[in-house]
Amino acid sequence: MSEQHMDGTVAVDPSRNGTGFLVLLRHGQTVWSESGQHTGRTNIPLTAVGERQAREAGDRLREAFPGGFDEGCVFSSPLVRARQTAELAGFAPRELDGIAEWDYGPAEGRTRRQISEAAGFAWDIWRDGPRSLPESLQGDWTETLPGGAKVPVHNGPGESLEEAAARAKGAIDEVLPLLREGHNVLLVAHAHILRILTSQWLGVDPHFARLLRLDTAHYSVLSVYKGDNVIERWNA
Repeated sequence: MSEQHMDGTVAVDPSRNGTGFLVLLRHGQTVWSESGQHTGRTNIPLTAVGERQAREAGDRLREAFPGGFDEGCVFSSPLVRARQTAELAGFAPRELDGIAEWDYGPAEGRTRRQISEAAGFAWDIWRDGPRSLPESLQGDWTETLPGGAKVPVHNGPGESLEEAAARAKGAIDEVLPLLREGHNVLLVAHAHILRILTSQWLGVDPHFARLLRLDTAHYSVLSVYKGDNVIERWNA
């Protein structure tokens, strides 16, 4: 990371005009992140592996930011897997609706292969979006997880990429005053929305987000460097 300390930690410096770091943490593993089922608004909890990943992510964040995050500067998606990750990592988050995962609509709970077979074409979320899918895939059903727990799944019309990007931009606007005051801000959320949010931080087309890999319980850092919004560290 540029301008980092010799021990690997990071700090606000004059090149950033006193602006804090915006830190993004993806939630830990779930059964659907392993199976490849699209997990948007369904409340899937972490697996035991995901819980361990969350604790380890907290350790890595404390190494990088030994000063921690000030009160009121940690936010999570309202979805349980994000809240669990934040809490197991050692933080007490406030909920921020703007960083809930992309609403996949008819794709929710289904793998890309299942969606393509049902839709009759090789569906791609970035190219086609949820609203390209037939209404016949909409509805409500119940998923039984490997441990026996049952979770409700809702397949609505979904959210376009542009709508998700506007929502992510709104979340940035909400935390921007804290960043400008010099606070570091932590957002604990989901792979797609955090990648989309990054595109909005950079001021580029949200389709750029497909080029950013963000693994479970990995964090990234966004910052201002010499007047430009930049990616400081990615997928750490």
